[in-house]
Amino acid sequence: MADCMQEWPEPAVRVQALAESGLSAIPRCYVKPPCDRPVPPPPLDKELSDDVSIPVVDLGELLADGAAAGLGSAAAVTEAVAAACREWGFFQVVNHGVRPELMRAAREAWRGFFRRPLAEKQRYANSPRTYEGYGSRLGVQKGAVLDWGDYFFLHLAPEAAKSPAKFWPANPGNCKEVSEEYGRPVVRLCELLMRVLSVSLGLDEGHLQRAFGGAGCGATLRANYYPRCPQPDLTLGLSAHSDPGALTVLLADEHVRGLQVRRGAGEWVTVQPVRDAFIVNVGDQVQILSNSLYKSVEHRVIVNAKEERISLALFYNPKGDVPISPAPELTVAAGGGPAELYPPMTFDEYRLYIRKKGAKGKAQIEALKGQVLPED
Repeated sequence: MADCMQEWPEPAVRVQALAESGLSAIPRCYVKPPCDRPVPPPPLDKELSDDVSIPVVDLGELLADGAAAGLGSAAAVTEAVAAACREWGFFQVVNHGVRPELMRAAREAWRGFFRRPLAEKQRYANSPRTYEGYGSRLGVQKGAVLDWGDYFFLHLAPEAAKSPAKFWPANPGNCKEVSEEYGRPVVRLCELLMRVLSVSLGLDEGHLQRAFGGAGCGATLRANYYPRCPQPDLTLGLSAHSDPGALTVLLADEHVRGLQVRRGAGEWVTVQPVRDAFIVNVGDQVQILSNSLYKSVEHRVIVNAKEERISLALFYNPKGDVPISPAPELTVAAGGGPAELYPPMTFDEYRLYIRKKGAKGKAQIEALKGQVLPED
């Protein structure tokens, strides 16, 4: 895969440095077309009605009774996850087994990194060959409209794929240790949710995990930093996209909202994170394996003029070289659904598109139905 990637087409510009320079107007390369510009969220003191709030699923019963002995004793939890996947593609989980203190420590460690001097952060500048390190763009298209955000990307699992020490920030001194400590229980949470998703689709508990590569499944961490923006109505922190992998577990900023989820015919819903919860969404590989019973959903990030925002996204991905296609039990051949909608494709092949083109809505998976990936 690295052979297909080149260097960034233009010199990397750190959005945080732009924001801190005192500019009153954003450069043209960050200005989105009018159809892609955001609608600001409602005030924090405005109540969100139930019909525009993503579901909240309590995993306490499942962890207490079902984690070791099977999921039969937690049918209500399984159905709640199934309903959230059918209706939203997103849900929040509480009582998920990850210590709140660890969640806050991981978030603060990365906040500490982004507050380091620019010259220090630049030592970790990344390239599109691996994306590991400090970055400010996705995709290698020259002249692309960019997003108003910086990030730091690393591999956490499996052991053989972990990012080497040279990619990890030296400051804060606990960044690597706390991130790895945080990643382990979040990966276990992903493995549990894979079992729940399997059962909710009428498959055996281990189906998704096996189909995605078993112990070879990967976990990557992306720490996102969205600086203040003088013209937040003209740009986005992250353009609309669906995630290419299996599951995403997001630890959102505890004070500043920014994640928006596309609902139905195009309404963008701003997510209000529940305290000490994770925001979970299914990725394109779950849509493929479920033969579109569960759909990955477009989401994006808005920015604001008053406050910075930080979040941590852990991506749980299939093993790169395993061909993935719809489960036979969920196709018309087995009486379980429509004809097979997607041809077999490995995750390494699939994710090349976003690595070349950046965030492009759902263009990739929609094109895959026709078995031809888009070139532009």
